[in-house]
Amino acid sequence: MTEQGGQAKRTPRDPRLDFFRGLGMYIIYIAHTPGNFLKQWIPARFGFSDATEIFVFCSGMASALAFATVFTRRGWWMGAARVLFRVWQVYWAHIAVFFVIAALVVVATAGLPIDKNYVTGLNLQHFFNDPTTNLIGLLTLTYVPNYFDILPMYLVILALMPIVMLLGRFTPWAAIAFVITLWIMASLRMLDLPAEPWSERTWFFNPFAWQLVFFTGFGFGVGWLKAPPINRNLIIAALIIVLVTIPFAYFRILREFPELMAIRRSLRDVAIPFTDFSINLTTKTRFGIFRYIHFLALAYLAYAAAGDGGHRLMGSAAWNRAVAVVRKVGQQSLAVFLAGLVLARISGMVLDMIDGGKVAAVVITLIACVILTGIAYLVAWFKGQPWRRDPGPEKVAAPQRVETYRAAQAPAPGE
Repeated sequence: MTEQGGQAKRTPRDPRLDFFRGLGMYIIYIAHTPGNFLKQWIPARFGFSDATEIFVFCSGMASALAFATVFTRRGWWMGAARVLFRVWQVYWAHIAVFFVIAALVVVATAGLPIDKNYVTGLNLQHFFNDPTTNLIGLLTLTYVPNYFDILPMYLVILALMPIVMLLGRFTPWAAIAFVITLWIMASLRMLDLPAEPWSERTWFFNPFAWQLVFFTGFGFGVGWLKAPPINRNLIIAALIIVLVTIPFAYFRILREFPELMAIRRSLRDVAIPFTDFSINLTTKTRFGIFRYIHFLALAYLAYAAAGDGGHRLMGSAAWNRAVAVVRKVGQQSLAVFLAGLVLARISGMVLDMIDGGKVAAVVITLIACVILTGIAYLVAWFKGQPWRRDPGPEKVAAPQRVETYRAAQAPAPGE
């Protein structure tokens, strides 16, 4: 959104951005559903990166469209205020979804006719054992359970945006240097954040590392980074990176070849020569560089496949309708993500109750995806504020006819 003349003017959205973010939302739901065999076929099983990178990268591009123009048109302070408002919204969304899911697992553990403790399954017993301490930790983001760790990471990254924009006003290179420096420091474990008061566990998603992929998308969105050309050599290079990664990521291959598993494990802690530091090349917590390279290769292939401006996403009428549905989900990613966290828990409980196999998992997944899609459309409808639109002459006429009828039925003066 941009501000112009006191009115909000909608910035045209890139169809590729919404489409791939929508796909990411469906994948994230599947990845969070316990007992769903479809998790074996999500991108994370075939490479170092996964749907989280899609979500964060696309969020960076979307943030450039939503916020960067406010910084440009209204000044840094107004842009920072706009970002702060978004941080406020995401913060309370995080708190709300925690309590919704916490209540859900408590009720399910006590009320479902199966012998399964969903509270311990999410490692929430610590919260209920000491709610006073952990409630303060939850509100201050010093208690971040693993299932609820993406939004806190996103909050910190959003809070970094005014700093990055301020540096970018001098030169984009200053902003890029800041982003890379933060990632290096996080990779060297200098910027870890505590995740719980009773242990030394840190945030599963270190925001100072993950901001690298966010601001990569942001950089493309604001024009600091130029999109690479689509040519045969780059496509081949990206394909090689993706294909070479598969043997070191796919669990069935790793299970059959212990040598590959040994190499994969060796990438977890690589010593830096002539220093006391080590770095993890594939870690999800500190966003290892191999994850970044793998994601960029995948993103480039998706970019090439979609074509300039996303023209290859268009096709037959039926295909265009399907693309429009996925794009709608991508446009309402926060609401869909929150709903997906809740639906994933419910889906897992249903699979436990019916002792479902693959067919049941597919059916439940399809139903959940329909629900998520419906939520996206419903949220878009509410955001459109239909009650503020001009209802048109035909709809205005009906109330006028009612008033005319009432006037005709009213007693004459003196009756």
